[in-house]
Amino acid sequence: MKLYTRTGDDGSSGLFGGDRVSKSHLRLVAFGTLDELNSIMGLVRLHATPACADAATLQRVQHDLFVLGAILATPASRQELLGAHMNRPTWELADMEADIDRLTALAPPMTAFVLPGGTPASAHAHLARTVCRRAEREVVALTHEEPMNPAVLTYLNRLSDWLFALARAENATAGVADIVWVAKS
Repeated sequence: MKLYTRTGDDGSSGLFGGDRVSKSHLRLVAFGTLDELNSIMGLVRLHATPACADAATLQRVQHDLFVLGAILATPASRQELLGAHMNRPTWELADMEADIDRLTALAPPMTAFVLPGGTPASAHAHLARTVCRRAEREVVALTHEEPMNPAVLTYLNRLSDWLFALARAENATAGVADIVWVAKS
């Protein structure tokens, strides 16, 4: 199989099921951002400490992001093509929330707004969080145009919270204080 198809040379891209849309279509913008987020999660995996996020959990997130991308790449009229294993992420929200609570307990209570930074693991988790939030906004915009599986938005919303908790836990377990925002008067 060749890597290039030449079918996108006109500025269009194929969706799962055969439909073609502009590469600027909201659907492609949203799943392109999920692809970007998945790449950043690869960086998070390189830097995360096992005490905060083990490789299996981080890989699970990457697999779930791939599933969400497949959902976004498939028009509502063709969702049945995805099959049972590709219609929702595998990390249950209750389990993700329990892990958010675990990570939050590793860090001191928040007393100010936190700026991205600290350890490389924390900085990469913050970067992933901001891209996750952008993906969430893009999916919201798409839902105004087309029906969308609500699991996509819910997962992204919770994942961004998890990434914030991970960033703070990475700093705390490394003995590095969060960088706090201080209002200048």
